[in-house]
Amino acid sequence: MTLDEYDQHDATALGAMVSNGDIAPETLLDLAAQRIAAGNPALNAVIADGQDYARRALQARRAAGTEGDGVFAGVPVLVKDLLATVEGLPTWHGNRLLQRALPPASHDSEFIRRLRRTGALIVGKTNTPEFGLTPFTEPELTGPTRNPWDATRTAGGSSGGSAAAVAAGFVPLATGGDGGGSIRIPASCCGLFGLKPTRGRVPSGPDLGDLWSGLAIEHGLTRSVRDSAALLDAVAGDDAGPPCAAPPQARPFVDEVGFAPGRLRIGLCTEPWLGHVPVDRDCLEAVERSAALLRSLGHEVFETRVPVNGPAFAMAFLQVLAANVRGEIEVIAQALRQRPRRQDFEATTWGLGLLGRALKGDEVINAQRTIQLTGRRIGALFESTIDVLMTPTLASPPPPIGSLKPTPAEQRQIEFIGAIGSPWLMRRLGAFEQLANKVFDFIPFTAVFNGTGQPAMSVPLHWNAAGLPIGVQFVGRFGDEATLFRLAGQLEQAQPWFDRRPPRPA
Repeated sequence: MTLDEYDQHDATALGAMVSNGDIAPETLLDLAAQRIAAGNPALNAVIADGQDYARRALQARRAAGTEGDGVFAGVPVLVKDLLATVEGLPTWHGNRLLQRALPPASHDSEFIRRLRRTGALIVGKTNTPEFGLTPFTEPELTGPTRNPWDATRTAGGSSGGSAAAVAAGFVPLATGGDGGGSIRIPASCCGLFGLKPTRGRVPSGPDLGDLWSGLAIEHGLTRSVRDSAALLDAVAGDDAGPPCAAPPQARPFVDEVGFAPGRLRIGLCTEPWLGHVPVDRDCLEAVERSAALLRSLGHEVFETRVPVNGPAFAMAFLQVLAANVRGEIEVIAQALRQRPRRQDFEATTWGLGLLGRALKGDEVINAQRTIQLTGRRIGALFESTIDVLMTPTLASPPPPIGSLKPTPAEQRQIEFIGAIGSPWLMRRLGAFEQLANKVFDFIPFTAVFNGTGQPAMSVPLHWNAAGLPIGVQFVGRFGDEATLFRLAGQLEQAQPWFDRRPPRPA
């Protein structure tokens, strides 16, 4: 198989070829290694090499007689360096303290254990912002990940390393996590399919319960819809003692991809709920063209008002996130048996943790209540009026590297407050509200559905005049990934994107 032939197949097709004896897994590992060696110096998507690790795993599967078992048998995949633990590989979470002090994982998380059952071979870890806190991937520890379509621009975040790697053809599938849009954001930036499953659909055990108080969930980034569905089939379902569970699926999600969705009532909303800037013309055009395509496919598409109190939701989201960051800092310090120190964390992470420390219990509970009531109101909209909601995924095309980070003045303010350790001053100055507004200007549509727990996907249906990908977001009822996969499969057939590729190094 040549590199060009490697590009022509998704993970499902490559796995079938291995299972049928048409290609050896070593060949796929060699091709992935070539792609990573050629492309990663420019993109900085892969931060931990796992080629030797993958070959040892292959030898173990061959010895056990399971080399060809599983939907992704022998397929090289990458794992985001956040949440998921891979036995024998480090887990840094984008943090310098964990890189320095934490040994390689002693066991697989349940998500990874189920991923292995597909036959996939893990060839490395991908870049992520510290603790996945930003919609761009520019950690101080490992440096920025760049967009394969334009290396001056962000690949998105927090699963930016995974998205850049798949878009650049390193591997056909990489894992990601989504706590405020962190699968859908980089999917839009990099021209990929990215689905956030329903809350509780994917296990987080054995070491974690709710991720970010139920806001976050793991899945993956792919070029084909069926790869995403097959991955979800492989990892979905309860593990031991889950804090919540999604409604059971009727049949395998991969079967839904080719099933006609019927005539859907699709509500369209382009008015941003969060942030303070209008949506870019390129993103509006993506939605308008997608709406025309959907109507041509027989769907009913109409403008819909979505009941979101943007300022209240944004503040509640920030408070829940800050409380979780503070908890994460304390857990790390306890695990490493040392007091938390600001120099072990990026200034924004430490500052957000200070804000979390300043919050009172009733504030956190009321923030969670605000988020949950948003879910009730939007859930009622789906019960009465629509089957699917359509929005832009983002408010703009992928912006330049560095443009979403704090300005030098903002950075100095955060560093000063962090140095004096004043949670009160952090709240008084409203430093993080200002930064949150800048972030929400870019992602006014995604985080709401981390709050509601509904499944949501970004579909690569548009490229602008500059050749940058623009995703369109579709949201389903709670527990109804099936309708989204049916719709995505129909769109993939009507307007294929699989063969659209960014320029690659020779």
